Parts: sequence; C-alpha cells; structure tokens
Amino acid sequence: MVHGFVVSVLALGLPTLAMASPLSVEQQRDIDASVGEWVAQTGAPSVSIAVASDGQVVYAKAYGMARLAPRRQATPQTRYAIDSVSKEFTAAAMLKLQEEGKLSLDDKVSKFFPELASADEVSLRQILSHTAGYRDYWPQDFVTIEMSHPTTVRAILDEWGKKPLDFPPGTSWQYSNTGFVIAGAIVEKVAGQSLQDFLRAKIFAPLKMQGVTDADQTALGPADAGAYTRAGAGPIRPAPKEGQGWLFAASELAMSPQELARWDISLMARSLLKPQSYDALYQPTVLTNGRNSHYSLGLGVRDDRGRLVLEHGGGGSGFLAANVMWPTQKLAVIAFTNNDWASPDAVAQRVAFVVLPPQPAEARARRVFQDFQAGVVDRSLFTEDGNAHLSAQILADQKAGLSSFGAARLIEETGEAMRGGLLTRTWKITTKKGVLTVVERGYPDGKLEQFMIGKAD
Repeated sequence: MVHGFVVSVLALGLPTLAMASPLSVEQQRDIDASVGEWVAQTGAPSVSIAVASDGQVVYAKAYGMARLAPRRQATPQTRYAIDSVSKEFTAAAMLKLQEEGKLSLDDKVSKFFPELASADEVSLRQILSHTAGYRDYWPQDFVTIEMSHPTTVRAILDEWGKKPLDFPPGTSWQYSNTGFVIAGAIVEKVAGQSLQDFLRAKIFAPLKMQGVTDADQTALGPADAGAYTRAGAGPIRPAPKEGQGWLFAASELAMSPQELARWDISLMARSLLKPQSYDALYQPTVLTNGRNSHYSLGLGVRDDRGRLVLEHGGGGSGFLAANVMWPTQKLAVIAFTNNDWASPDAVAQRVAFVVLPPQPAEARARRVFQDFQAGVVDRSLFTEDGNAHLSAQILADQKAGLSSFGAARLIEETGEAMRGGLLTRTWKITTKKGVLTVVERGYPDGKLEQFMIGKAD
C-alpha cells in the first residue's frame, strides 16, 4: 500500500527550483525518472537533491512527502537532518581556529581536557581523522536506551572520553562520534562561544546558509521533514528522536540540499578557508603503518579511477544523507532522505551517472549496452572472434531480452583482473526493471573479445 502511495505522489509532479541551468532537458528528464524510480522501489517517503556545477546550484528538486501525517509535500527548501555530514563543519571550525592562531591541529587533547584518556598522546588532528582511538558511543543503527534520554557534553566526555583507547593513536582508523564531541567541546572552549554561534559567524553567514538549524537542541518543526523508520519490510512508522545533547558536533545540523551545496561550492573553489586548511581537507590521513585511511578531517577522500572524490554520509534516527564532490570537475551531488532504510548514496550515484562525464571504459560499456538493447553492434569495437560470436541471431536474442529492462540508471565497475592476456572487467547495470551483470573481456589495444550480459541473481 505504501509503495503504491509513493508512486501516486510522484505522478503529481513536484516543485522544482527555477534557475538557469546548464543541465539539458534530457538530463533533467533522466534525473527525474531515475530518482522517481528509486523512491517508488524503496518506499522512501521522500528524497531531496541538489546538483552544483561550476560554482552554482544548477538543479534542485524534491520527490515524495516530507511528512506522512499530516501529509506535507517535500520541496527543495525542506530541511532534513544531515547527521554525520555535520562533521565537515566541526572540522572546518577547528581549522578556522588554527588559521586565527588560537590552536594547532598538532596540539594534544591534554591542552584542553587533560582528564580524558591518553590526552597527552592524542592530537586534535587525530580526533578529526578518526585515528585517535576514542571509543564511539553510537555504533548501533538504532537509538539506544541511554541515547533516548538527554545528555550533556560533559557527561559524554566523562563516560566515553575517559574509557581506555581502542588502539594507540595513529595506528588504526575507527569511526568515532566521541572524537567529534571532544572536537566540538574544544572549539567552544577556545572560541569562547557555542559551536553553533561560531559556525554561523565563520561559515554559515559568509556562505549565506541562512536556513541551517541545530537539530540536536531543538527538534525539527512541522515545516521540516519528518523522520521515518521501518522494521524489515514492515509498515513505515515515525522514528524516535535522539535525546537532546547526543548529536552535538557529530551529527547536529539540519538544512536543505541547496544550503549544503553552497558549502560544497566553497570547498571545491577553496574560497572560504586558507590554502593550508584546504590542503588538510583534501589530503587523506596516513596511518603509522603507511596505510591510506581514505579520510582526512571530517571528509572521506578517495581516488575514483583518477578522479578525486570528497564525500561524507550521514545516518541517524529516521534520516540519511549523502554528500559527494568531484573537485576537479567542479561538481557536487547531494541527496537527503527522511528514512533510515534506503540509502541516498544510490540516489547520488544515479544523479552523477547523468551529469558526470563517464570515464572511457564506462562510456564504452554504456554504448555497447544501448546497442545490444537495440539489437545492433558497432563491430569496430570487437575482435574477429567477438564479431563472429555476435551473429544476427545473438543480436536479435539480446534485443528481445534486454530491451524490456529500459534505460540504464547506473553502470558500476565491480571488478578487474587479467586472464589469458585479456583484461576482464565486471559491471553491474541497474535499470528500471532489474539489475544486470556484465563480463567484459578485451585486449590491451582496446578491442573487445566479449561483452556478455546476464540477469543478476
């Protein structure tokens, strides 16, 4: 019943932010179709997206219902809790204080809170990079008994910041909300004001992020997105709210995707902080054993086949968020949703599939798949044996089997290896009607020996 309800909402056509957009009509149509399918397939009450390109927000749209009872349609201005994406801002606050000469990331925690565990061994840089060893107070994917009651920063520091470290500082990477509560407390102690006031003055006001709010101290209101959860494939129900104080500095912010896009634009343009601060945000932390942690300061950092990607997700009770940036391409894709079972990472990937130019291997895979759906082949792409295999009957059979799946919504490379002198790539193709798998084999000169498609189990 819920699934059909979401489909009917999508059919109404939802508000789109009017703006001059470099996205073509075809791109906008493909985004809407792909994201709409995701909402219908997952049963998510809503998802809201924003795309930033070349220094401006070029597209923003919301799909579905921000609240189910009473019904309220999601709009591009609807605010969602972004949970751990908030860590990007706590890290930026500490970098700002370093720029002002009020602290150094190489300072030890003992300079500010000497009573915490191993405080004279842990640096501020390590707490921002999740390499300090402080035990995370919220590894569960639900609100615990303790977290259903209010707390204070002091109580979290006393209970969790004084536990023995899970590992020697710098030797491992382990996600820790506790570390970011410590970071936020240090910001407040050094700045002499609340973390929220500091962020408003130093980041939100300069970037005109006027709608940002603290969802920790004050629950989101009726004009904002409601939080929803479900057990298994059961009915959708309101999600419980975390107790006041638990989200401080680690997961406390709420905003619209467009507002986060303004931060992303500044981050990719390196326009708000000093160059050294951006260097620290762009550079992944290396552990003492030389291993890349793929995380800098409040940001995931990875290489995607030669492309730099900065990203962070958020997950709390009834909300999930995805924030992905390609700085070299000056592109950011943001997706917020008011559920805790269907990840908006998939939405961000679907949108990026439309707006991010594909790498050469992926571009070829897209082309071959489209050709096979149409029952044709560009024989210049294949070897003699490959072309012999692709007979008229094979092409006709492929068209009969593949055309009903519809357009590809996402093509992901899932593996790469060598066999018999052939470079073997495996792909996963997500379509409206299902998921397909591909085994591609080719020679170093670029000619394909095979591109064999099957339905995923």
